[in-house]
Amino acid sequence: MKTEEFDYELPVSFIAQQPVEPRDHSKLLVMQRFTGQMEHRHFFDLPDYLKQGDLLVVNQTRVIPARFFAVKLPEGGKLELLLLNKREERLWECLIGGKVREGTRMQVTGGPLAEVTTLCEGSRRLVSFAEPIEYFYEQAGHIPLPPYIHDYQGDPERYQTVYNHTPGSTAAPTAGLHFTLGLISQLKELGVNFAEITLHVGLDTFAPVTEADPQTHLIHQEWCELNAATAELINRTKKAGGRVIAVGTTSVRTLESAAQASQGLPITPFTGKTSLFILPGYQFRLVDAMVTNFHLPKSTLLMLVSAFAGKDQILHAYEEAKARNYRFFSFGDAMFLQ
Repeated sequence: MKTEEFDYELPVSFIAQQPVEPRDHSKLLVMQRFTGQMEHRHFFDLPDYLKQGDLLVVNQTRVIPARFFAVKLPEGGKLELLLLNKREERLWECLIGGKVREGTRMQVTGGPLAEVTTLCEGSRRLVSFAEPIEYFYEQAGHIPLPPYIHDYQGDPERYQTVYNHTPGSTAAPTAGLHFTLGLISQLKELGVNFAEITLHVGLDTFAPVTEADPQTHLIHQEWCELNAATAELINRTKKAGGRVIAVGTTSVRTLESAAQASQGLPITPFTGKTSLFILPGYQFRLVDAMVTNFHLPKSTLLMLVSAFAGKDQILHAYEEAKARNYRFFSFGDAMFLQ
C-alpha cells in the first residue's frame, strides 16, 4: 500500500466555498459498496434508502470559536491564535500566526492578557491566559473555517450541525451539515432511530499523509464518547436486524473504537482518546452504512472510506462526481455508502 494510491486530481473550482441552501438540497451520490453501483440524488432523498429500525449515529459536538486575534506587548505586532488542545485550566496548545518567542506577552483583542510559555513543534505554542479563554468565546472568538474555504461571510451557525450541543471541536463533523430538523423529523416518522456520540474534531483532520507508506503514519488522537444510552440503542438495533449507519467519519471512528474496546457485541460504553487508523484491509465490526462528504487527496479520511467501500470504487465515484459537478470538502456534497 502506498500513499500515492490515494491521490486524485481536484481543480480548485470543485472546492465548495459556500454551503447549499437549504442544507438538505446538496447532491447525494448513493453507492452500493459491494457492487459499485451508483445513483445520483439529493440529500433530501435519503429517506428512500433507509427503513424502519435503522439507526443513524450522529456526532453532536459543537465547533468552538477557537480563532482569536492579539497584539504583542509592548511593541504592538499583530498575531493570530488558534486554540488546539486545552492542557490545564488556563493553559492551551495553540497555533500562532506571527513571530513569537518563549516569554512573548500579548493582549488578546477583546480578551485577556496571555503569555507564550513553551515553543512546540512547528507553529505550535503553549499559551497561558490570565483568565480562562472560554469566558471570551462569544465576544472575541471566531469560528475557524478550514484552510481551503476563503472569505466566507455567511452565518457562522451554517458550519454547525442542527443537533450540536457540546462545545469542543475546532472543525465541524461535516457529513452532518446536510441534515435539517425537518428531514430528521421525516426520518423519525419512518421509524428510523437516532443516537448520539461525541468526538471533538481537531484541525489535524485536514492534515495529509506525507509518508510514502500510510501504515507508518502516526494518526492524530481525538477524544470521543459513546454513552450507555447509545450503546443500548446499538445493541437493540443489531439484535433486531437493523443497520447501524454512521453519519460521518467521526462517528465511524467512535463506533469502531467502541467495538474494539468491547471486543464485539454487545457494545459497552466507551470514553477516551482514540488513535484508530482505518486503512484498506480493516474489518468493520459495527458500521453497516455511512453518510460522508468528499475528502481531501491523500487524507486519512479518504483512506477510511476506501477501507469501507474499496479504494478503486471510491476513486471511480470521485471521478464520476467531478463529471457531474459535485462540490467537494466541508461545504460540499455528500455520499451514502451502503
